[in-house]
Amino acid sequence: MRYQDILYEVEDGIATITMNRPDKLNAFTGVMLDEIINAIDRTDADDDVRAVIFTGAGRAFCAGADLSRGAETFDMKKRADEGAIDQWRDGGGRVTLRLFESKKPLIAAVNGPAVGVGVTMQLPMDFRIASTNARFGLVFTRRGVVMEACSSWFLPRLVGIAQAMEWVMSGRVFPAEEALKGGLVSQIVEPDDLLPAARAIGREIADNTSAVSVALCRHMMWKMLGADHPMEAHKIDSRGIRGMGQLPDAYEGVQSFLEKRPGNYTMKPSTDMPDFYPWWKDREFE
Repeated sequence: MRYQDILYEVEDGIATITMNRPDKLNAFTGVMLDEIINAIDRTDADDDVRAVIFTGAGRAFCAGADLSRGAETFDMKKRADEGAIDQWRDGGGRVTLRLFESKKPLIAAVNGPAVGVGVTMQLPMDFRIASTNARFGLVFTRRGVVMEACSSWFLPRLVGIAQAMEWVMSGRVFPAEEALKGGLVSQIVEPDDLLPAARAIGREIADNTSAVSVALCRHMMWKMLGADHPMEAHKIDSRGIRGMGQLPDAYEGVQSFLEKRPGNYTMKPSTDMPDFYPWWKDREFE
């Protein structure tokens, strides 16, 4: 697929997906939606990719939905009148659900303003680091719409219900320092240090871990956020240890530790996931 609204590159096992509409502050479009989903399909299929960085071209991360259509941007009345609304799905949610299912760790490198879907697309990512230039805004109530991109599920789990309520109810834009204090990002760095910091996270994973173990642990933690009892985690833990304990990476992990050398993990997420994966049931859109 030839991309129009994003850039895609892979270097030394780390993929970088750059939203690339700098003259529009990387405002989110239908084209960008499809391209991001395609790019994540590529990273999942490419066993040489061990981590994925998201960032924006120019001075913004993503300014939210493209509002160039003016007041018609969120106009669903025409769709309803045409009888074409029942199966309509939120585009941001399609992206975040695909990110949620990624086998690779996802790192948001927030280089500038991130508003609306520019924030909510980050929520299923595993690491969020911000430049001192970053600003965040969950502005839905100021646009007369509602939270999107599954953010009513993700945001309270990441930052707590009280902080989520304050940011969403007010709809105000807030600085990187407040995002750090509120738990939305894990660190703030100077602009020139942002991508090196993101790559350092990716390198730590790529150089020292089993790709299959990373994929499994990622999904274990995300999926357990909705569990109603620790027994659900115990069930998956047991299946995971039982499954991986019969496969080469577990042997190599112990052996490399005993021999005081880096591990040489050979299992591939595209072909070598244990039989119990994926253990969650498919969910149909209703």
